[in-house]
Amino acid sequence: MKKIYLAVLAIMALTCYTRGSAYATPSSQVWIPSADIQPFATVHLGVDNYTTFFKNKKDGGHMTPVDVGITLGALETNFVDAEIGVDIKESTDDPFYFNAKLGTKEDSLGKYFPAFIIGGYNFGTKAETTNLNILYMEIAKTLGSFGRLTAGYYVGNDKLLINTKGQKENDGVLLSYDRTMAEISPKLWLVMDYMGGYNVLGAASFGLSWRFSPQVSALLGYHIFNEPKLPGTGENMVTIQFDLDF
Repeated sequence: MKKIYLAVLAIMALTCYTRGSAYATPSSQVWIPSADIQPFATVHLGVDNYTTFFKNKKDGGHMTPVDVGITLGALETNFVDAEIGVDIKESTDDPFYFNAKLGTKEDSLGKYFPAFIIGGYNFGTKAETTNLNILYMEIAKTLGSFGRLTAGYYVGNDKLLINTKGQKENDGVLLSYDRTMAEISPKLWLVMDYMGGYNVLGAASFGLSWRFSPQVSALLGYHIFNEPKLPGTGENMVTIQFDLDF
């Protein structure tokens, strides 16, 4: 495992050396995928942590595994862009999950045309345990200074995405709103998102992000599961996320 981590870091360092740095928007909102795609040859490193605060474990205090995500911009044309990535969730027995995204930018196919995204994530390596296999599609449109609206739908593994009665609950809507708070600072970003379904992934989240430089940003947010009684969910959590672009 240590050798794998060292190899990943070496690839990141090589990419940084050969390509230089570039600006990239986040490829997720708080919880759900965004309509953004990493520019070609950009490496995006994200570290996401979700935890309760000031709660003893016996009173419902908990945290999710820390997610270290590495995303690479794999394709960039006038019409279609793509990214691929891996998430390492520690500490878990099967930490590796894979993802990919393909889509068009806003206005790339004509004036007023929204961004259109298809993708997948949480492709785990252990059958019927970590292979949630989420497939989704989204459309997104920026409405001037009002901000950007995103709407979509997802479907996943009906053996793992179930409700409290053990029935399949493996699909739902994806919704989000985000905007740069330029009236305060162009470095401040507001975001809210929602993932439908009373399963282990269904949740509402919101947060504020601050971009320290074109390559470094951090987000502080709040996360509310739709069904807190399911194993793997629980009490509302605070999320702290760090993003670094090469």
